[in-house]
Parts: sequence; structure tokens; C-alpha cells
Amino acid sequence: MIRAGILVTGTEVLTGRIQDGNGPWVSERLAEEGVEVAHILVVADRPGDLEAGLRFMAAEGMDLIVTTGGLGPTADDLTAEIVARFAERRMVLDEEMEAKIAEILSGFAQRFRLDPDALRTANRKQAMVPEGAIALDPVGTAPGLVVPAGERVVVVLPGPPRELQPMWAAALETEPVRELLARATPLRGYTMRMFGVPESEIAKSLREMEAGGLELDAVEITTCLRRGEIEIDVRYRDEAETVAEGVRAGLVQRHREETFSLDGETIDAQVATLLLGRKLALAESCSGGLLAARITDLEGASEYFAGGVVSYSNEAKSEMLGVGPELIEANGAVSAEVAEAMAIGALERFDADVAVSITGIAGPGGGSEEKPVGYVCFNARLADGTAIARDPIIPGGRLDIRERSALVGMHLLRMLLGEEIGTKS
Repeated sequence: MIRAGILVTGTEVLTGRIQDGNGPWVSERLAEEGVEVAHILVVADRPGDLEAGLRFMAAEGMDLIVTTGGLGPTADDLTAEIVARFAERRMVLDEEMEAKIAEILSGFAQRFRLDPDALRTANRKQAMVPEGAIALDPVGTAPGLVVPAGERVVVVLPGPPRELQPMWAAALETEPVRELLARATPLRGYTMRMFGVPESEIAKSLREMEAGGLELDAVEITTCLRRGEIEIDVRYRDEAETVAEGVRAGLVQRHREETFSLDGETIDAQVATLLLGRKLALAESCSGGLLAARITDLEGASEYFAGGVVSYSNEAKSEMLGVGPELIEANGAVSAEVAEAMAIGALERFDADVAVSITGIAGPGGGSEEKPVGYVCFNARLADGTAIARDPIIPGGRLDIRERSALVGMHLLRMLLGEEIGTKS
């Protein structure tokens, strides 16, 4: 088994000013190659911290170490130098790389009238590489590196994702990395998605399956609450395929109603497919257009999304959706009756085939004992009168309630238009 560690450098990442996307991206690419990622470590732009991170990875027995960041022209960009010290190689000038970087920079120099001497200094710094390393052609101005380091290989990549991601493919083609990956065994996997079930119930189901004789130690199972849904990742080697399929079958058997995806497909993609050939209208109050935003995030939404009304005030509900003021007065703006009227109004206003309405109390104020903060009424309705109505109390703060309201709206569309999970691929 080949194991890898990812070392993300950058004080701005460590302090949270920039969110790390490189570590997870590289981890996914390594998994595709059958490599087990054991660590993602974030360190500051300090030589001692970077070197300590490399030593830690070596002590943990990592066969492959991937670093991201610290390859620029400034004084704090020290990754190449520290990796050379770690690999016990001296830094040398790669004249061919120096010429390539100079050609890239020449256009910038002329366009912005930059100091030629300063550019030459920066150029030379970036062209210094550990002796015996393989330099990867830059996508920006910083070359990457593949550095043999004793029993392991260090792949050094730039920080900007637009530079790192194309360079990853080049790193895979180098001889040291190819030789290492040739020893990796394929890692397979699948993702299941559920809605409306707590993680504790998934854990209970897994314990029951294990007690029934399923050898869960043969597979790697990760459950995560992501944007209000449960995402279950199962990874396994070829020899554990039977166990992996047993996990999937067992979870579906126990949570059929809550399982909506067996192959990682998102609710957004499923709803987009179900809406093809139909015309959708929305009527939103507390969600403030977040459901419409999710619907239109996917390319091709114009094929099925007619439009929506964000009717935040009572007057807007009446004037734009035809909800009777007396209905609001009698039941309150947040009520199943008003949600139904909003959905009917949206169907009529947009001459649609299907509509979803949302009205609720997002807080932090406005709640009561009868209708607390988080109480939200939904109505998903077809033009023929077929409908699904729900009025849950959604937990969390104001943003949580609004985002989860949009998510519930997506799942009500799936329930209204979709098929049983057993019929899905």
C-alpha cells in the first residue's frame, strides 16, 4: 500500500484568510491512483515549520509527499530550498528553466514597464532547483518539482489552483512518480446521499451490519453531514468489493425512504433531470430566493425554470401571488394554508406545471410558542392538484434555516416528481 501526505504551506491559509482547496483536491487525485492519504498538514511560511512538516511526514512513513505553495519570487517563498535540504540535495541553477521563465516574464515587463534587474533576480530565484530534481514547466511563472528524497518522492507544486491542477498531470508523467504509483493497488469507492436521517442512525445501522457478520474493517466508511444531507463515502480495494456492496445494500434496506442517491449524484442534478419537459415556478418568503438560486446554479435551467416570486411581505403575497388578505389574517403568513395559496398563485402566475412555496420564521425574532423560530411551511404542487405539504421546525440560526429551507424545497420536488430509490441506477 502506498501512503501519502500533503503539506499545504501559507500563513494566509493557516490563519483562515484563505480556505485550503488544494489539500482536498490533491487527496482526491491521489485516491484515484490508489494511494492512501494519511495526512493533510497546514504550516506557516517559516523555514522551521516547513521542515518540521516534512520530517513529520517522513517519520510517519509517507512514500509520497506533496507540497503546495511557497514557490513564488518573494523572500518568504522557500519551499524549493527547504525541500532540497530535506532531500540532502544542493540548489543549482536550471538554465533551461531560467530561459523559459524569462520568456514568460518578458511580456509582463514590457507591458507594465517593470524593473528588468528585479525581474532577473526573481527569475533566477524561481529557476533554482534541487540537484537531480525534475522541474515541471510553469503554468504561471513558478515551476513545480519532483524531488527524489531517499525512500520517498516529494512533489512540489505551486499554490494557486489554476497553476497547481494542470501541473499535477505533468507530475504524474515523471519517472519517479510513475514508479511509485506502479506499486499502488486500485482504490474503488462510491458515495451515497441521504436526507432526513441523523448520523447516529447511520452509525447504529453499521453496528448492526457488523454484528450480523459483515467485516467492516475491510472497507473505509466516512459519514459527513454536508449542507443538511448525510454523505456516506465507502472506499475499498478489489478484494473487499463484496463487503462494500453489502454496506450499500444494508444501508438502503434500513433507510430506503431517506436514501436518494446511490452513486453520488446530487439532489440538484436529480431535480434538474426530473424537471426536463416541465415548467417550474417558485414562491419564496423566508428563503429569500435561495431555492431559485440553487435551481439556476446548473447549466440549462432556462429549459424548465419559468420564474419565481420572493414575496417577503404580506402585501407581496397578495398582490403578486393572489393570496387573500383574509387568509393571511386568519391563519398567519406562516401557515400551511398560506403556503398552499402561494404555490397555487405561482402556478397560475407563470402558467407552470409544478411549483414550490416556502414561508417561515427564520429568526432570530418573530417566533412564538405555537410557531417558534425555524417553523417553515412548504407546499410542492402539480398543476393537476397533486401536492406534498410539510411544516417542519428547522434547527439552527437564521442562515441555517434559510439554506435548509431551500434544501427541503429541492427534496420536495424530488419526492413529487421522482421515483423510488430501488428503481434508480
